[in-house]
Parts: sequence; C-alpha cells; structure tokens
Amino acid sequence: MNAPHPHNSRSHGIVVRKIPFAFDEDISPVWNDAQPEWSHMINGASLTMPYLEPFLIRTVREILPKLTDAGLREDARDFIAQEGQHYQNHRAYNERLKANGYAELAEIEAEMEADYRRLQKKSLRWRLAYTAGFETMTIGVTQWLIGNRRKLFAGANPSVVSFFLWHMVEETEHKTVAFDLYQAFYKNYWARAWGVYCGSRHVVHYTRKAYKQMLKKDGRWGKLGSRLRLAKMEAAFLIHVGKYLVASILPGHHPKHVRDPDWVTQWMHAYADLPENHIPLLDTKHPDIPARFEPDKA
Repeated sequence: MNAPHPHNSRSHGIVVRKIPFAFDEDISPVWNDAQPEWSHMINGASLTMPYLEPFLIRTVREILPKLTDAGLREDARDFIAQEGQHYQNHRAYNERLKANGYAELAEIEAEMEADYRRLQKKSLRWRLAYTAGFETMTIGVTQWLIGNRRKLFAGANPSVVSFFLWHMVEETEHKTVAFDLYQAFYKNYWARAWGVYCGSRHVVHYTRKAYKQMLKKDGRWGKLGSRLRLAKMEAAFLIHVGKYLVASILPGHHPKHVRDPDWVTQWMHAYADLPENHIPLLDTKHPDIPARFEPDKA
C-alpha cells in the first residue's frame, strides 16, 4: 500500500450525537401495523448492524495511523464514533426483537459473528473496498427511505421511526468518508466496484434471511397476500437503491455528487442544539413526518 501524499484537507464537521434511543420492553416488532412485511424488512436490516458496523469500525481504525491528511483523519475518527453509536442502539433494539417473539434470530446473529470474523482476515484493501461499497449502498437507502417517508413510516411507532431516520441522517453526514479513505490509499477502480457488489450483497443476504425467519414465525411467509406485498416492497428497494449502486460504479463517481435530501438538512438544523442523552422523537402522526420533536402533549 502506498501512503498518500501529505496534505491537509478540511474535515466535513461530522457531528457525533450520543442518543440513547429507548424502546419499551413490550414494543411490538411489527412497529407499523399497516405494513408487517415492511416492519420485518427493517428489523432484518437492524439485526445486521451490531456485526457489520464493528467490522467497518475495525477497518477504518486500522488505517487511521497511516493517514497524513488531517481533515480526512478527523472525518475517519468521527465516522468511527457515529458508527459506534449506531450499532449500540441497534443492539438494544435487537434484544427487544428477540425477547418479544423472535428468539431464533440469535442463530443468525451467531452466523454473522462467525462470518465477519472470517472477513476480518482478508486484506485491508478488500475490507476497505467492502466498507466503501456498503457505505455507497446506504446513500441509495437514505434517499429512498427519506424520500418515501410518508408511505413507509407515517402512523408507525415513533421511537422506531425516529431511530432509523436518525441513522440515515448520520449515514448522509459521513457518506464520503469510506470512499475517500479507499481512494487515498488504493484508487483501484475494479476492486472498488467489486467492493460495492460484495458489501451490498452480503448485508442484503443476512437482512433477508432475518426477515424471512420473522415472517415464517408470524405465519405470513406461506400466505400469498403477504408474499405479494413483500415482493412489491423488495422490488421498490431494488429499483430505488439499485440505480444508486449502478451510478456508484461508473468512472468519476464520488458520493459528494449525490445531493442530500432537504429533510436531512432540516433534521440537522432542528436538532443542532440537541442536549446529550436527549431523544429526538418525530411526529409520525403527521403525514409529512416533519423534522422536529413530537409536539408536547402535556
């Protein structure tokens, strides 16, 4: 690996927010009553995070001592801090999923833990390409979730919605970091393109495995109506996210060229002075789910 030439770019001012999202002990894993299949798709994604994100953190932490660019080094540290907050909150939520009817998910967790231990033995270049590839997919996921928040989240459990959309806001905030790290050290186009495929496919595989198990437990997997609704949602995911993945493997791509949703900027402004350990709870009863606290009902 060739070290990049030393220079000092400006950091992106990534904000590390310590938000201890609270989930009721009896929270229903079907957090959107009108869309149980969609609820479990999100639950499946959540299950992967406490295994995926520590893997990303270890990869970025390994390359930190080699960084000579002060701005990128600061961004990398903030990336690590944000991802650490994410997976800790996901772990708390996943414990509620297992406690409230889906104990079998522990088997998938054990499989993921072993799989990421195996991936940890791969070269740093491969792992950094995987990291940049997965982070590329999150750009498309963020655009889809926030752009379609009315359809996907209106009327749903506010603690779950607020938690997932916060995660997407912060994915937007650090969207360039993994890409910039890869480019700073390797710049191999084909390896990066392969990382987009590997990172996306691997996480989608485990996400689907988890929500399939949950739908089977509910008795929905074998019902035609449920499978059709699921297929429609999966198709929407592939169409909306797939176009960002295709764009990301084109020569000249850089995540900075993807325009952030206006709602993300509104969320950042709304919670710019968020006190530490305070939970920003969105108003999901409002059809637009505005980027602000849920109105005080007192």
